[in-house]
Amino acid sequence: MRHNHLRDLTANLLHEAGCKDVVVEPRLLPLTGEVLTLKSANIANDARLDVSARGVWSPGDKTFLDFRVFNSLAPSNNTLPLDRALLKHEDEKKRVYNERVLEVEKSTFSPIVCSTTGIFGNEAEKFYRQVAVLLSNRSGQSYQDIIRYIRQRLSFCI
Repeated sequence: MRHNHLRDLTANLLHEAGCKDVVVEPRLLPLTGEVLTLKSANIANDARLDVSARGVWSPGDKTFLDFRVFNSLAPSNNTLPLDRALLKHEDEKKRVYNERVLEVEKSTFSPIVCSTTGIFGNEAEKFYRQVAVLLSNRSGQSYQDIIRYIRQRLSFCI
């Protein structure tokens, strides 16, 4: 449930920021003979990510996002400090999708990882700061007001 709310809010923010071609659950292009080096890479022909949009990092470039909300108090996570658990989950997402998105889609990939306590990973922090810049430029409101608005909206999703 939290995952879907976070996904949908992010898609709406990207649309508000003026990004083009915002799609929820976009299908990845099927592999046509490409060989991915990581065994953990998703090679399914019906593979999907959570959101895609053009114009996040640079005009016209496509970015794919995949979300993970994890319980930092679960036995599989509570043996690691929170910053390392966030990094572990980001790395897992990258191992599954990054190579395929870069090589087949010719796009960028950002894993959006957060704990159920509302702490976001480094990649997610960078991403939402960029969305705040886009929204600020588009609306004329200050970056500080926009990033506060985004963080408040995110906190209600988690």
